[in-house]
Amino acid sequence: MDASFASVFYEIALLVLLAAGVGFVGLLLRQPLVVAFIAVGVLAGPDVLGLVSSVDFIETLSQISIAVLLFLVGLKLDISLVRNLGKVAVATGLGQVTFTAFFGFLICLALGLDAVTSLYISIALTFSSTIIIVKLLSDKQEIGALHGKIALGFLIVQDIFVVLAMVTLSAIGVGLGEESGGLWEVAQVFLGGAVMVGAVILFIRYLADPLLGQIARSPELMVIFAVGWAASLAALGDALGFGKELGGLLAGVSLASTEYREAISSRLASLRDFLLLFFFINLGAALQLSTLGDQIGPAIILSLFVLIGNPLIVLAIMGFMGYRKRTGFLAGLTVAQISEFSLIFMAMGITIGHVGGEAMGLVTLVGLVTIALSVYMITWSHRLFEICEPYLGLFERRYAHREADDTEGATAARGYEFIVFGLGRYGCRIGARLQEKGHTVLGIDFDPEALANWRRMGMDAIYGDATDPEFVAHLDLGRVQAVISAVPRDRGALTEADPQLALLHGLSSANYRGRVFLSVQKAVEAEELLRQGASVVLKPFDDAAEHAVRQLTEAHEADKDI
Repeated sequence: MDASFASVFYEIALLVLLAAGVGFVGLLLRQPLVVAFIAVGVLAGPDVLGLVSSVDFIETLSQISIAVLLFLVGLKLDISLVRNLGKVAVATGLGQVTFTAFFGFLICLALGLDAVTSLYISIALTFSSTIIIVKLLSDKQEIGALHGKIALGFLIVQDIFVVLAMVTLSAIGVGLGEESGGLWEVAQVFLGGAVMVGAVILFIRYLADPLLGQIARSPELMVIFAVGWAASLAALGDALGFGKELGGLLAGVSLASTEYREAISSRLASLRDFLLLFFFINLGAALQLSTLGDQIGPAIILSLFVLIGNPLIVLAIMGFMGYRKRTGFLAGLTVAQISEFSLIFMAMGITIGHVGGEAMGLVTLVGLVTIALSVYMITWSHRLFEICEPYLGLFERRYAHREADDTEGATAARGYEFIVFGLGRYGCRIGARLQEKGHTVLGIDFDPEALANWRRMGMDAIYGDATDPEFVAHLDLGRVQAVISAVPRDRGALTEADPQLALLHGLSSANYRGRVFLSVQKAVEAEELLRQGASVVLKPFDDAAEHAVRQLTEAHEADKDI
């Protein structure tokens, strides 16, 4: 075996093992993988353990990781989805980007940074991590809630801004890369980009669906094709002069309108996480920790700006547009961090020669602080809102017309005997059985598709969130005999933000005196909810098993009688 090959193999094995160990610690601390990967890069760098010696090999893996990451971002940029973005997503996204870039620039100048570095850092601060936000909202089952949908909308606006920023940066980089003929070089970049975009449009229109339809017969081949497609267009983008990053993103956009994009995205998620490890290792190897000591003060100031300023501007814009302070607050918390794209953007600036390693170190520190803290802010968002609510009246109109229809619809509860929260399969079956027995039932959910399905069954439904105490308080519960919660929940421990406990507390605050039926998956949860005031705890799996055993036993006894 070649000695150099053996050295690379041992080095990669050691780095992956270190990443697994640091990742496990991050898991215990409830931190996203991005934080763990950055920590691995710092630990593996020359100023700590000095594990990185195969610089060229890791640099290549780093470039592939960026292409795959931007390919997955491109998969989200479905043209029809972008075309149908709501006003609130566009207004909030553009407002947050403009606010963060403008005031971030002024703060950086006040900290003594030069204008070019200040411009780079202020733009880097505008990017929020779609990966982290979607992961956290999915874990909390809030991706379909009103604030979750709005957050996803303005994240798409941010992604579009990322594309424009990188296009501009690539063009500037090409123009400055030559001593003469800079304008011609820039023109060539835009011409090559236009040709490539035109080819991608033709591919979407005529080839994407039939080609993926054939490849999708083999899931393994689909993954290989996706990686090869991303790397090929990234290489072509680099050859045309506008960078691997934009080439990879265009590769994703070219497949975003197909029905296979979700399957591709899910299958590449683990590969993305693995490859991103080497981006952060490469980044950490380039960091000089001795230069970071002077960056701690500026990093704290900029981190506070991102953690507080970004949520406040989203809250202000959504309040102005007629949304309640609760919706604006929960949506605003999702932008209280910077993204892995912030580091990629700064890395492009270093490559071009606009900024130095100190600027990258500053943004990295801001990323570590904001990503780590925002995880807890989003996880405990409902509790944070309860604490901050008395001070948020300034950000809400007297008449929140955007959500007024939902609140007014809640008063219709006065004519119903039963209210069912959570209109999934279990909730729908409970509602259908109650209606078959002649009872009046009102369904409540925050998923528009679940509401539409419930209404197709011939029953009444309104939009609402079991965890929203204001919504529960507006319900007229005078004639309601029972409230049933079939809201799905994760398998973690019961917390104040749990939909079952939140609904119990909301009903108690509304002085509801009827019975409350809550569904659970584990017996230990049932005991806790009964202590908290639930009348009856439903156990769907246990109840279904008992019913099945009863039928089996009856059938067996009938066979014996015969």
